[in-house]
Amino acid sequence: MPQTPDLFVTTTFSIEGYKIVEYRGLVRGITVRAPTIAQGIFGGLKNIIGGQIGAYTEMCEQARGHAYDQMVQHAKEVGANAIVGVNYDAAEVVSTGNATEVLCYGTAVVIEPLNGTA
Repeated sequence: MPQTPDLFVTTTFSIEGYKIVEYRGLVRGITVRAPTIAQGIFGGLKNIIGGQIGAYTEMCEQARGHAYDQMVQHAKEVGANAIVGVNYDAAEVVSTGNATEVLCYGTAVVIEPLNGTA
């Protein structure tokens, strides 16, 4: 399960060995990214010959990482020690396809160990 030292993060709605004692609400991180000039050039060339477009993959990974980090910060701000039900969503925001919105969201909760375990 991905986690920071003081925050559990999971796509599931429970964490084995813990119970949810409080819900702090929806938390999210959002970013909008466009390819750099180099990514656009290399991506455009790769688009012509086909195959995986590594420059665009890198851009998308950066966007997901940024949105995830924002979500974690949001959860800490509301006093959560875990985020459950984490999901990503993405959409094109510029009609020419030059920018992509990435949203990372989940439910911020406070958890406690079950019966002194975990």
